Amino acid sequence: MHDVPIYDVVGSVIAELQSSKQVLLHAPTGAGKSTVLPLAILDQAQLAGRIIMLEPRRIAARSVAERLAEQLNEPVGMTVGYRMRSETKVSASTCLEVVTEGILTRMLQQDPELSDVSLVILDEFHERSLQADFALALLLDVQEGLRDDLRILIMSATLDNQRLSSLLPDAPVIVSEGRSYPVTRAYHPISAHQPFEQSVASAVLRLLQQEMGSLLLFLPGVGEIQRVLALLEGKVDDDTLLCPLYGALSLSDQRKAISPALTGMRKVVLATNIAETSLTIEGIRLVVDSGLERTSRFEPKSGLTRLITQRISQASMIQRAGRAGRLEEGVCWHLFSQEQAERATEHSEPEILHSDLSGLSLSLLQWGCRDNTQLHWLDNPPQPALAVAASLLLRLGALDDNQQLTARGWQMAESGSEPRLAAMLCSAREKSVAKEQGTSKEEGHVVLATAAKLVAILEEPPRRGQPDLTYWVMSNQRHWQQRANQLIRNLGGKVEKQGAENVSPDLVPELLVQGFPDRIAKNRDNLGRFQLANGLGVALEREEPLSGEAWLVTPSLQQSSKNPDARVSLACPLNIEQTMRQYPHLFTQHTAVEWDDNKGSLRAWKRLQCGRLIVKAQPLAKPSESELQEALLNWVRQEGLSALNWSPEALQLRIRLQRAIEWLPELEWPAVDDEALLNSLEQWLLPTLMGVGDLKGLHQIELSSSLMGLLDWHQRQILDNELPTNYTVPTGSRITIQYFSDKTPVLSVRMQEMYGEQQNPVLAKGRIPLVIELLSPAHRPLQITQDLAAFWRGAYREVQKEMKGRYPKHLWPDDPANTAPTRRVKKYM
Repeated sequence: MHDVPIYDVVGSVIAELQSSKQVLLHAPTGAGKSTVLPLAILDQAQLAGRIIMLEPRRIAARSVAERLAEQLNEPVGMTVGYRMRSETKVSASTCLEVVTEGILTRMLQQDPELSDVSLVILDEFHERSLQADFALALLLDVQEGLRDDLRILIMSATLDNQRLSSLLPDAPVIVSEGRSYPVTRAYHPISAHQPFEQSVASAVLRLLQQEMGSLLLFLPGVGEIQRVLALLEGKVDDDTLLCPLYGALSLSDQRKAISPALTGMRKVVLATNIAETSLTIEGIRLVVDSGLERTSRFEPKSGLTRLITQRISQASMIQRAGRAGRLEEGVCWHLFSQEQAERATEHSEPEILHSDLSGLSLSLLQWGCRDNTQLHWLDNPPQPALAVAASLLLRLGALDDNQQLTARGWQMAESGSEPRLAAMLCSAREKSVAKEQGTSKEEGHVVLATAAKLVAILEEPPRRGQPDLTYWVMSNQRHWQQRANQLIRNLGGKVEKQGAENVSPDLVPELLVQGFPDRIAKNRDNLGRFQLANGLGVALEREEPLSGEAWLVTPSLQQSSKNPDARVSLACPLNIEQTMRQYPHLFTQHTAVEWDDNKGSLRAWKRLQCGRLIVKAQPLAKPSESELQEALLNWVRQEGLSALNWSPEALQLRIRLQRAIEWLPELEWPAVDDEALLNSLEQWLLPTLMGVGDLKGLHQIELSSSLMGLLDWHQRQILDNELPTNYTVPTGSRITIQYFSDKTPVLSVRMQEMYGEQQNPVLAKGRIPLVIELLSPAHRPLQITQDLAAFWRGAYREVQKEMKGRYPKHLWPDDPANTAPTRRVKKYM
């Protein structure tokens, strides 16, 4: 192994780790940074404590740990071990521990000092996963306040040095050049007139015919892998083995894809972007790059995560091509044009910028950080996603009204599961304890076992088939049961019976409601379309038995850009009456009002709602005035501001207030956009609803008076002085100023009334010159100007010539700036 390129910089890395808190290492794929350098550091650096190495993917963590242990001629779990969510192989003698994302964060939360750790290695950091960014922020916080002797080594194949160096200005940068063989890169755009998978399969077959060696094919997701695999089966030679490779594969299938082909055989590995940098795949000489990847995007408005297929970055293209040059000269075919490659982004967008941050927010509060800006981030977590996360944590009972963790919130944080799943586990634990303290220990165990099985399924859901969760809960899939057993032990329970007889499908709906209260769904049409408690639409296939259920709870949804309704992947029927009895806090009473077209009047209703879903409705014969007023406000919110009768005066006042925000920003003004006004109806519209009992009365309200209620006396004075409704012209006439949301205010006035006005009128403390629309005696536009003095001196001459002939009875003086204004003809002057 001493010919591995990373050995050239081992001495430099170890020397820098002796004197620097953080070290940055840039080493291309294949240099040996993951499989050689950690052992060299362990052997030569004489560290007092353990080494923790973070690998972003489970499949890579296991593979790296096995390779490291193999070099020591030891089994995994001795000197080198690994720790991941569902599997751990460590012992008292473990000095180098490879961990996956989330595990390192949990280790820091349990022991912030990392008291027996000397070095933390962040591998494949260029992937910029959410957990890696968070781990770095926590480690820097530990170095700053608790452990100035703790060392951090950040390793990457395509390091964004500029960003990292600005965050860590004192960290030395070490570069390992690596030794790869030349790779011939060619661009072969696929036809838009042929199905994607068919084009890809054709390209693979062509390259296999032209070149020798094993081939690595990059595809965006599992679906594409399975479809291309089906197209290649029966068409490749008998000496060619087809191997899929993605995270959800069994361990044996993953090893089959990674290990070298048997003598006289070659293989085609069909992989997601998991194979870009994290794994060493033996024997690859050919690469076919589809140029696509599948990534998740969290949308704060909907609260859903959408899977999208997108073009990869230029850095990913380089990584994929480099896989062909590990052993000998290689060939890479990119299935897109060179122009598309040049237009691609340089690096992939960090995960923290487009992820659900509810788990991150919970971990920050567990760390004792209520303000995320207290930590050092490469990219700050976006505020909209943090706000949505806080709202969800409040709904799940993890936060109180002061944004502090509740007792349940602490339990959820310590569980290590995602917040929604953690809420389910904590609820089950509470019920289990209550039942065990009573007379039913057996029932308590069933609650815990059902919740654990449910969480295991939702962590790694089935890729297709039956959407009814109760079906899967009653199944006996080994990997789910293993994870469920681990969760039961984590919660302090005992694993007793195995299999379906240990769980209860009747408990599934009430457990799901604990984690997904906003995903309670009501049937809209018995055709598979439902509405969620948060207002979003979701859909099932019409043929699915669940599509006829009145109520569902839908924990697993897939948002598509093609369909406005998210697709329900997993759900179960919900007894809404039972849910009302069990969880009354999820339901609220509302008084609503609607326009009855038949009677031509408003009707008031008392409604029981779950979020935006109406559970029960009862008409109110004689609502009280306060109930009617609340109902009217709700009706306006539902119909929008356009349902109100906006007089010209009210519209002009709104525009004046909007322009005041823009032109007089040093003063505080109320927001009057649609969203702000709908959110503040109680402040400005409610005071004018006294005695209003129907739509006719509502439409008779003068909204300009209502809006004035948003302003205090001082604001009204400034608004009237700086953005007045009228302007007094030299004749003494008060002429209305017309305000616009997208252009300068206009004063339309007959020219004779402006004689003697030497300067252009201005608004907003002299910042905005009025547009003067000068009119003829017949009120026809003659001239538009924002510089009256310049007009009198210049263009007025042409207007004077023409108007003298057309309106001889009116005054057209040679010096209008110094002429007395008039409303009359010359005869009466």
